[in-house]
Amino acid sequence: MLGSVAEAEDIVQDAWLRWQNTNRADVHEPAAFLATVTARLAINVAQSARVRRESYVGPWIPEPVDTSADPQLGAERAEALDLAVLFLLQKLNPVERAAYVLREAFDYPYKQIAEMLETSEANTRQLVSRARKHLSSERAAPVSSTAHRRLLEVFLAAAQTGDLSALEGVLTEGVVSYTDGDGVRGAARIPVVGREHVTKFVAAFAPRFWPETEVRWVEANGRPAVLVSAGGNASALLSVDASARGIERLLWVMNPAKLDPYVTSLQQ
Repeated sequence: MLGSVAEAEDIVQDAWLRWQNTNRADVHEPAAFLATVTARLAINVAQSARVRRESYVGPWIPEPVDTSADPQLGAERAEALDLAVLFLLQKLNPVERAAYVLREAFDYPYKQIAEMLETSEANTRQLVSRARKHLSSERAAPVSSTAHRRLLEVFLAAAQTGDLSALEGVLTEGVVSYTDGDGVRGAARIPVVGREHVTKFVAAFAPRFWPETEVRWVEANGRPAVLVSAGGNASALLSVDASARGIERLLWVMNPAKLDPYVTSLQQ
């Protein structure tokens, strides 16, 4: 819903406090009560977050989540947790997002979702349908994790050497590169669009970015990703969205506020 671990934790805490202060005799289904409270709190936070992000410097990418410690979580919520899906979900309004997540990630019945969102069942179906259409129009069917990693391996090798031909071979014609840095690390402040532009962009910064860096393969949001470090400090997490055509999106997380918690979670 939010793409922010801290905001999600705050909501869970708030929902728990409300549960503690509720007369249990008035609650017939505790699980439904907690889900409803959590969903409504998430919608409120998402609405206010939209305003705050207007002042964010550059593209805003959801926070990466280490799913390697809980493979079952990654398997059960695979698509809903996918970083590319979370990124695209941010383009939906908060109510559409809530309806989609409750249905697709948690398989709630439409009737129950309607009650949570205080709307009709028919409208809930429309909300989910619009969200699905948005995602399907914006995103081609993803490849398997094995193919995903292979494409990322080829891109990584080509990016490190500035191999234009190899880069062009792995990127789709309409590829877009997004860098989330919030202006703190000289990250690109606007998306780079198209195979030719992305290829030249990646090749141009190769001599400055890759030397003396260490690369570690990790899992982020259920997919293989690359953690780049320099001098013992993480500098970027690279994730891609890939289809049978090749890499559709490059997602570079460079904002320390998002990168550092992810690195910490890897060490736990």
